[in-house]
Amino acid sequence: MAKARITVIGAGLMGHGIAQVFALAGHDVTIYDSFEKTLATAKDRILANLKDLGDDQTAVNRVTLQGDLALAVRDADYVVEAVLEDLPLKQKIFAEIEKHVRPDTILASNTSVIPITSIMQGLEKRDRALGTHWWNPPFLVPLVEVIETQWTSPAAVDFTMKLHAAAGKKPAHVKRDVPGFIGNRLQHALWREAVSLVERGICDAETVDTVIKAAFGRRIAVLGPLENADMVGTDLTLAIHQNVLGDIESRPGPSPYLEKLVKDGKLGFKTGEGFRKWSPEEQTALRAKVLQHLKKARAQDS
Repeated sequence: MAKARITVIGAGLMGHGIAQVFALAGHDVTIYDSFEKTLATAKDRILANLKDLGDDQTAVNRVTLQGDLALAVRDADYVVEAVLEDLPLKQKIFAEIEKHVRPDTILASNTSVIPITSIMQGLEKRDRALGTHWWNPPFLVPLVEVIETQWTSPAAVDFTMKLHAAAGKKPAHVKRDVPGFIGNRLQHALWREAVSLVERGICDAETVDTVIKAAFGRRIAVLGPLENADMVGTDLTLAIHQNVLGDIESRPGPSPYLEKLVKDGKLGFKTGEGFRKWSPEEQTALRAKVLQHLKKARAQDS
């Protein structure tokens, strides 16, 4: 893909990672952040990541830091916002961005929970606006969900899909702006049943995680659920659904068990106990294990 001028709004965990991916792909990237200290360290964090991953360290030279929003976006072909998950803040930022960008500049919001329609509804040119849901960490997880609204033009979707594919990501086109998009809907459907199994006394939390990791979790990276259904046969899949779906958790609201954990201050790693108890050493070990797994998967993909 032709070299593009990209602006990332927000230099935090997601923002600097997104900038890193685009810079490594050969694009000129400007990072804007209203917090001076966060902005000042963005290139150092990118360079540290590039070194750790064995990637081309000169990519950091394609990154420019800018503390003035108007200057950061005025020449951009593509602007992606990656600030806090705060709807009024995102709306305010895009209203300001639209004052300074070209009419053809594509505007994207990186969010995992806020409807893109709500974020972009106040824009004058809503046809060039869409969502891009990157997964954390952006430079290790390949998926980017590209979410169109009822206003988004096919050209904006096409450009965004090609931009991310050329940067080595796996863009997934979300054709309707629904809560949770695709990935989080699937993930939290699984989480809902996992919580229910513990709540109903069928097993404990550690057993839930063991079953997932030691069974279908082993193959899910290469065998999606609908591929699996076709492999075993849609007739068998139907027979299983006829027997099991009626007993699977289906209430529309959160689990009372989960609500009680939060009420009791059992917030997981934050407090040392959630569904399970976690020592500082166990937390560090699990985080390191996940990071190492993602690095290995990335190396196998390349």
